[in-house]
Amino acid sequence: MKIWQNKWLILFILMLTWGSSFILIKHSVKAFSPMQVGALRLTIAGLVLVAFGIPNLKLIPKSRMIWVLASGCLGNFIPMFLFPIAQQKVSSAAAGILDSLVPIFVLILGFLCFKIRSSWTQVLGATIGFFGAIILIGYNGEGQSNDIFHSMLIILATLMYGMSALIISRYLADIPSFRLSSAVFTIWFGPALLILGFSGFFKDFTGSPEQMKGLGYIAILGLFGTAVAMILFYNLIRLTSAVFASSVTYLMPLVAVIWGLLDGEKLTWEHAIGGLLILLGVYLIQGRTRKKEAKINPNQSGLAL
Repeated sequence: MKIWQNKWLILFILMLTWGSSFILIKHSVKAFSPMQVGALRLTIAGLVLVAFGIPNLKLIPKSRMIWVLASGCLGNFIPMFLFPIAQQKVSSAAAGILDSLVPIFVLILGFLCFKIRSSWTQVLGATIGFFGAIILIGYNGEGQSNDIFHSMLIILATLMYGMSALIISRYLADIPSFRLSSAVFTIWFGPALLILGFSGFFKDFTGSPEQMKGLGYIAILGLFGTAVAMILFYNLIRLTSAVFASSVTYLMPLVAVIWGLLDGEKLTWEHAIGGLLILLGVYLIQGRTRKKEAKINPNQSGLAL
């Protein structure tokens, strides 16, 4: 379908789906426990992709499975539980802004674990970004002191996202993206279902209006914010470039903040300054990558059809 070859449409959809995930998580934890929210999201995504994942698992070399497990655990399993736990105390707007720290952790962990060299502008970007995070951690949506522990859970999740990206880049780069993502969600479908059972979901679920509404939010998260969004993101990389696709990093916080404001959260100066510093840091970090990619393939400038 030609409509799904439009890079701007895909970018817009990703901006809305991923940027809206934080407000959906916020309201999901009103009806279910954080463990149930994370397990339900993974279970729904697994149900969507398991038909593709089972045959795709057979196509992945056994020697790579340890890395598939590691990348899936860090990038698609544990963070699904950390965000609901954190958002019991952290506003959806702040969570969306803090999620932009991922490229900064890619830089730091790339140097510490994989000896990937960085330029001075990237180091400066990481420093600026973390300074913005420190400012942001101190305040919630009401302009009061934030819960530092719960804020750190979001930062831990972004660290895991960064490590997962590095593992994929180093050990799994030659595996087609959809094959890898469908295999990962298939692997973690079983553990998610077990956690859902042990969390008391099947015993406690009564079908009340509040629970049905919460289940609707999680269904949107699992289907669109996880399964479909991953497929679209990989397609966007294929159509354009990794740099163009990563521009969603700058757009997601905007959507998260707008949803937060509509939901009654207050945007403080601390939010604005912290968020701008994080995005400036991410921009400086990606600047070198942007130049390298242009030299390697000048046609991959986001203009591919």
